[in-house]
Amino acid sequence: MAEADKVFAGAIPEVYERLMVPLIFEPYAIDLAERAARLKPLDVLEIAAGTGIVTRMLASKLDIEAQFVVTDLNQPMLDVAHAKLGDDERIVWQQADAMELPFDDESFDVVLCQFGVMFFPDRVKAYGEARRVLKPGGRFLFNVWDRVEANELAHSAVEALAAQFQENPPSFMRRVPHGYADPENIRADLVAAGFHEITLETLEKRNGPISASDAATGFCQGTPVRSEIEERDASALAAVTERVAEALRKRFGSGMIERPIQAHVVGAVR
Repeated sequence: MAEADKVFAGAIPEVYERLMVPLIFEPYAIDLAERAARLKPLDVLEIAAGTGIVTRMLASKLDIEAQFVVTDLNQPMLDVAHAKLGDDERIVWQQADAMELPFDDESFDVVLCQFGVMFFPDRVKAYGEARRVLKPGGRFLFNVWDRVEANELAHSAVEALAAQFQENPPSFMRRVPHGYADPENIRADLVAAGFHEITLETLEKRNGPISASDAATGFCQGTPVRSEIEERDASALAAVTERVAEALRKRFGSGMIERPIQAHVVGAVR
């Protein structure tokens, strides 16, 4: 994985929160928060929290006595998350690398991660860290995107970007967010990390209604695709974004776009 694939900074966090969260992340955040809340945990760790959509959904469901540690590799994403939620004495915001969690063994009832495991350079090691900080019998919950072909809007954006850079198309979307979609690989990595009672559910939802222009802006400017475009042509970001928007309008029409999205929701026990 390229180092730039993990960098969500500069203008990206604001666009990510404003467009990508309601577009594709919020429906699954609601689901993941409900699954975590049903376990009635008192000590919760969220890794790769991004701009905090799961944090916001789960905070209102946790017991008043619960302690909730929220982490991300990118401090700018955590800054947006904290600003969106505001102060809550149950929540500790902490920059942390999932590969080397700065927490004691057997500290948490639940570790959860929304669409973050695809970014881990060594997933077995990262899963091992999640297992280490879980209490015996604790649960690891996460979700991960299915193949890009199973996510029509994202796939259309990928194809539109490839048409703009035919010799060297941006590969982030296919390679990272949608690059860890094989259930057998996921199960094998969790087993290798020592987890058991593994469950995997493929869950279809629908993206939040969005215009072609905003969808294109989200994909092109609210993710590391932005860096890929700028690496190829530093002056082309606005023009490429508009061409992607044109391609989406051609495929889905000029109204609001609402299409199926698909992800795997995974649970495992320490």
